[in-house]
Amino acid sequence: MKRTVLAFLILMAGSATTWAQIDTLKQEAQAVPAGAKWSLKQCIDYALSNNLAVQRSAYNVESSEVDLRQSKYSRLPTLNGSASYGYSWGRGLDPVSNQFVSQEIKSSNLSTNSSLLLFNSFRVNNQIKQYQNAYAGSAEDLAKAKNDLILNVANIFINVVFNKELVNNARFQLESSQHQLERTTKQVAAGALPKSEQLNLDAQVATNEVTLIQQENALALSILRLKQALRIPATQDLDVEIPNLTPEELVIDQSRDEIYSVARQTMPEVRAAEFKIQSSQYAVRAARGNLYPRLSLNGGMNTNYSSTQEAQFYPDNTFRYGTNPVGYVNKDTGMPVYTVSPNGEYRKTYGVGNQFQDNIYKTLGLQLTIPILNGFTSRAAVQRSIVQNQQAKINAQEIEQTLRQNVETAYNDAISSSKTYNSSLRQVAARTEAFRMMEQRYSAGAATSFEYQIAQNNLFQAQTDLSRAKYDFIFKKKVLDFYQGKPLEY
Repeated sequence: MKRTVLAFLILMAGSATTWAQIDTLKQEAQAVPAGAKWSLKQCIDYALSNNLAVQRSAYNVESSEVDLRQSKYSRLPTLNGSASYGYSWGRGLDPVSNQFVSQEIKSSNLSTNSSLLLFNSFRVNNQIKQYQNAYAGSAEDLAKAKNDLILNVANIFINVVFNKELVNNARFQLESSQHQLERTTKQVAAGALPKSEQLNLDAQVATNEVTLIQQENALALSILRLKQALRIPATQDLDVEIPNLTPEELVIDQSRDEIYSVARQTMPEVRAAEFKIQSSQYAVRAARGNLYPRLSLNGGMNTNYSSTQEAQFYPDNTFRYGTNPVGYVNKDTGMPVYTVSPNGEYRKTYGVGNQFQDNIYKTLGLQLTIPILNGFTSRAAVQRSIVQNQQAKINAQEIEQTLRQNVETAYNDAISSSKTYNSSLRQVAARTEAFRMMEQRYSAGAATSFEYQIAQNNLFQAQTDLSRAKYDFIFKKKVLDFYQGKPLEY
């Protein structure tokens, strides 16, 4: 009994911990001041506290706890009580005296019974272990749901940061074109340059304005997707904090096999699959327990009451008239009619309480139940549990295979992103220098506005490619860290 109570308290504490973590995340997320910029950690915490898939997984954990508690409570004896009250008339059977009488009868019955399972081929113990592993598996499924959400929010967050940087690049390009247009306009007015140069730069400014609008629209769309992931209304203001990212420090110093080896030990979906295999194995053992005899200890207590027993005859110690009948029972009223002195009287002194106390009947015994033929339901249950065990093993193999493929793909993507990022760095350096020289030539009148536009567009494209490669590499490297159990934070 102490072990059962202790297990119940532990399970209740685990359930409280699960929901306490979600409540803590809600409090932390709601603590973000209005108008403040959200960091990646704040976005993740808010998403974890409001995501429906995570809440559904948390309820699955709680349901598994209920199953586990119920399996442990099955060790306790059963105890049931019943009460009945009846009214009959005419010729009937008195439930107390078990004799036929022809009168109105009011009767009541109270009973209680209990049964304690002594042995059933360890079926209960196997069920408890089955639900213990199922509960552990559901907890890992909850962690998997959180991981999926974290990766999704991080990806959307990085996309917002990337689009913000593109907006800054487009705005810088527009400001540069506008500045150059102002200078060219003055030179055209002074007759130093032809009107065509001013028109070309004016068209370039218009093109840069369109580019800025497109980038601002892309940023607005990415912010909308982040709001949807966080379940925030689209009308609510939301801005993100650009983290201080240094891709140069993100070095990939592990091989894909080393990363997969760590991921196989840290990823919750792998552990969940293993727990489900163990749970299905114990389910097979529990199902086989129904094929064997079951021994139980049964006990009960019963008592009853009848209105026919309420009246008792009390003699008055006077002379009785030989063998002559004292009287008879009226068939309509059911009461005695005396023809001579009854030498006593009937009194209703044997009430409900006294009858319940005097009529107590107790039983105690052992019961051995041997399954012989029950429609092969037990054998069918065993076969189904074996099939489910094989399915659990296949699911585990699929999960490991998918994890390996994901790690290999993420590793190749990270290596490719690293190379692209390094190439983009060199490209931006070269384009920046070329544009600086072109500005000098254009200012000196040695280059046309068309050549200036080409150099500016090349620089902008190189900066855009660098931003894309930068954040793509950072996210791909963080995904590899995530597979190794490292927190995904900036």
